[in-house]
Amino acid sequence: MTDYTQPLETFRALALQITCHAVNQARDRQEASILMQQAIARLTQQIAASVAFIGGDCRLIVLPEYFLTGFPMGESMEAWANKACLEINGAEYEALSNIAQKYSIFLAGNAYELDPNFPALYFQTSFVIDPSGTVVLRYRRLNSMFAPTPHDVWDKYLDCYGLDGVFPVAKTAIGNLAALASEEILYPEVARCLTMRGAEIFLHSTSEIYNKHLTPKDAAKITRAVENMAYVISANTAGLANSPIPIGSVDGGSKIIDHRGLVLAETGAGESMAAFAEIDLTALRRDRRRPGLNNLLARQRFELYAQSYSQSNFYPANTMLNQSIDRKHFIQTQQQTIERLSDLGIV
Repeated sequence: MTDYTQPLETFRALALQITCHAVNQARDRQEASILMQQAIARLTQQIAASVAFIGGDCRLIVLPEYFLTGFPMGESMEAWANKACLEINGAEYEALSNIAQKYSIFLAGNAYELDPNFPALYFQTSFVIDPSGTVVLRYRRLNSMFAPTPHDVWDKYLDCYGLDGVFPVAKTAIGNLAALASEEILYPEVARCLTMRGAEIFLHSTSEIYNKHLTPKDAAKITRAVENMAYVISANTAGLANSPIPIGSVDGGSKIIDHRGLVLAETGAGESMAAFAEIDLTALRRDRRRPGLNNLLARQRFELYAQSYSQSNFYPANTMLNQSIDRKHFIQTQQQTIERLSDLGIV
């Protein structure tokens, strides 16, 4: 029997492009749970077939953003929390852990999740489950337009989890794994802070518009890979079903990019396992340790930028700490931020 705790120098990874079946139409938690279990049953078959096709060295599978539920569309925060958000030790995580164990894979995905430390809120969470069925990484999205983030309850979140809990990196047998959620690929600071903690592979669960031309997010995926000398494994949805949004609006373009910015595999629209490729940790680590012009990590001078960051205050922290809010809060806070930056002559 293979010992999956032993470090691997090379393995195959898959950005599995699957349809997200939204649960917005569910009347309550019970109906939503049934829909999520049906999604997991479909996923189990798709993973089994994908691993059989790719081979036993397929050790990492990345799933799209909020693949079990879709996103809230008009629901209040309380209603969405009660209907669609996963419990940390709930049935959905147990079922996903069983998949990881059965197929001896690291399984990465993204879900809306409850946290007992913040009972009035939920977070969008990217997770990694290892082949033993253990959740080895839990990253809460830090930049979101319409959902709570750790930054919104910053002081208490740091007290609960510390800065390494804000920017977690899982050091595993298949390398140092970190997660970026959806549009966070556009925020270089998030990836950089993860790289500072040793990240080698960015797991990017997303649900985004796909285009044959280069989109801002696709440009950012290549940029994050190059500037951090890291792999980017980006899994997009194959459409959003059971939603008023046309199903093909967020469909296609899942891809794997290596640390040089080369696209190793990419798929078009529709459900697909075509975006798989070999991950060569030996090559990545060799390039990170090689002196020269292309070693962007070793050439970083962070002291140059630290004071500018520490003196700047754009979107405010702690806006959801010790107060109840509704969905209008998000756009109102952004409008106030823009007005303040305009008064300062920044925008």
